[in-house]
Amino acid sequence: MAGTGVWAVRSLTVAKPPVEEAMVAPEERLMQWLRDAHAMEEQAERMLSGTAQRLRAWPEIRLRLVKHLEETRRQSIAIQGCIERRGGRVSIVKDLFARTTGLAQALSAHLVGDEVVKGLLAVYTFEQMEIASYTILRVAAERVGDSETMAVCDSIIAEERAMAAWAQEQLEPTTRQYLSQAPSWAA
Repeated sequence: MAGTGVWAVRSLTVAKPPVEEAMVAPEERLMQWLRDAHAMEEQAERMLSGTAQRLRAWPEIRLRLVKHLEETRRQSIAIQGCIERRGGRVSIVKDLFARTTGLAQALSAHLVGDEVVKGLLAVYTFEQMEIASYTILRVAAERVGDSETMAVCDSIIAEERAMAAWAQEQLEPTTRQYLSQAPSWAA
């Protein structure tokens, strides 16, 4: 209030999460996130498989994608083992949706002429998402005292970091090589 020396103070309120979100036990959240991780690996498998099949003109990149595809399959099995050890089952709906999304990602590459560049971009981006997801999952596993899931997450994080680093290293030279092979459209 101007001129009276009295200050109006507005109370600050902190938004609370919806009741159903706040009431999910850490053990339940861990199981949800494990199912999400399994679906993510299903998506990665479809994406990597489709991309690797089409990059025959880029044998070094194709070879590394195939190697990571095998790692991805092992990761999927490891996560499924974590789910089952905790008394759960994989989510058929999440896995189906993820596989469909991965297939759509792989098929969409047919629509672009610069697939090798876009493919590396997609791989690098996906690896970063996986690193973040498994970091979060590891914290949840630690919170509930699940050392086996923590160890699985640590192993997967190391593989994903290695793949992300490799993809990042490939971006510049592959783009240069692609541009040197592409026809010049400049007039």
